[in-house]
Amino acid sequence: MQFGGLRAVDNFEVSIEEHELVGLIGPNGAGKTTIFNMLTGVYTPTEGSITLAGVDVTGKKPYEIVRHGAARTFQNIRLFKDLTVIDNIKIAYHNEMNYSTLEGIFRGKRYWAEEKKAQQECLDFLKIFDMEDYADTLAKNLPYGKQRKLEIARALATNPKILMLDEPAAGMNPQETHELMETIHFIRDKFDITILLIEHDMNLVMGICERIVVIDYGKIIAKGTPDEIKNNPDVIRVYLGE
Repeated sequence: MQFGGLRAVDNFEVSIEEHELVGLIGPNGAGKTTIFNMLTGVYTPTEGSITLAGVDVTGKKPYEIVRHGAARTFQNIRLFKDLTVIDNIKIAYHNEMNYSTLEGIFRGKRYWAEEKKAQQECLDFLKIFDMEDYADTLAKNLPYGKQRKLEIARALATNPKILMLDEPAAGMNPQETHELMETIHFIRDKFDITILLIEHDMNLVMGICERIVVIDYGKIIAKGTPDEIKNNPDVIRVYLGE
């Protein structure tokens, strides 16, 4: 990914298998969020290609990539703050709803059946995060940690093959981070999805990721298991200096 004279991501190449839980780490400004933006269609790579479950999604719009099975959260929370918690999730769930525009206008039987189904499915997503009691709360009135959880629940509602989490533990206290680790494992297994996450909390990364990719200045400097990464001299140099 080239921005004028800056090569923000350089020769980045990685394959992620089904059901894997992979961490992408590196110092601030290393290019991690730029990679997420390329994978989800916010940016089109200057060179190279992106394949999702056998489909070339390079250059597709974000909503098209979502339909192919990729969902994400953001480093800076992006909720519909003036809508309720349940409505935030329903917006993401709309691809699963099956009624026509006319049925929506005239509120026919199928409309009510689909809306009832959507309401229950979205409540089920909230129950995963122990947030069903907040269903009718405006998103902007949630505590910070629960806003983070709502963003993950909303991403899950798109029925993804791969879920990409951009610093999900940012701003959380140690107890919330521990609960998040358990939740990430749970949703990976319950929904049988692949998870790729960016995170600065090394306890979280080392505690849940099966494989870690480390980048610096847009280039991969190491790949491996948590133990291999902890003992890699290039990683130690990048994080701690010479």
